[in-house]
Amino acid sequence: MMRSIANSAPQRGIAAIVGVGPKLGRSIARKFAHEGYTVAILARDLGRLSKFADEIAREEKAQVFAIRIDCSESRSVREAFEGVLSLGFVEVLVYNVCQQPPNWHPTHFTDIRLDSFEKSLAVSSVGAFHCAQQVLPGMVERGKGTILFTGCSASLNCIAGYSELCCGKFALRALSQCLSMEFQPLGVHIAHVIIGGVIGQPRGGQSSSSTASLRTMSFEDGSMDPDAVAQTYWQLHVQDRSAWTQEIDLRPSHPPRFC
Repeated sequence: MMRSIANSAPQRGIAAIVGVGPKLGRSIARKFAHEGYTVAILARDLGRLSKFADEIAREEKAQVFAIRIDCSESRSVREAFEGVLSLGFVEVLVYNVCQQPPNWHPTHFTDIRLDSFEKSLAVSSVGAFHCAQQVLPGMVERGKGTILFTGCSASLNCIAGYSELCCGKFALRALSQCLSMEFQPLGVHIAHVIIGGVIGQPRGGQSSSSTASLRTMSFEDGSMDPDAVAQTYWQLHVQDRSAWTQEIDLRPSHPPRFC
């Protein structure tokens, strides 16, 4: 199912943001809408997603589409991207999906159920595989495009009690590196963004056009402002192809001790 909020004619390609919640995903979608992209936002909760689409379209005077997706099911991914690709050329794909551990509490390895482990792998890495396969042919045909995968500290370092999360994120990082080696020579920029901290709420409800003031603020709680992080995703997209970043590690200036 697809919900359309059309306020203006498309001026650029499509930016597909997979995994849009109230924090980072919404901020990334808002940033690309602000820069003139038609934006497709995808997540499981279509009701909440439609509210985000209304909000972003109104604030940025952009064209926004809300599309339901379950990244753990290949059929759902295919159906969702049929809707996305019907909008036009997908120039940007951001995969910002994670199967969160219950209450973020560690789980003893012998207590992890196989179906839970498989679900985490499906969401973190197999879903990314399916989404990338949907958009890469069009990017290669045009010799341009950007795919950005969201990782975390568990992408780099194993954490006791978080086998499900770490294995999924390790696999996602490997996928990003393999795709970058194969497709960057064909004009597609692929990068892995490590979020080495806790994403908080946007500071003061500021839009992506207010990022300059964000840089001057100090956040003692150690959380990361999603609007500031979204600015990095945009900068990766517009990088000159003579100096593309393949991986970047973002951390707050005062990180919590567990990051």
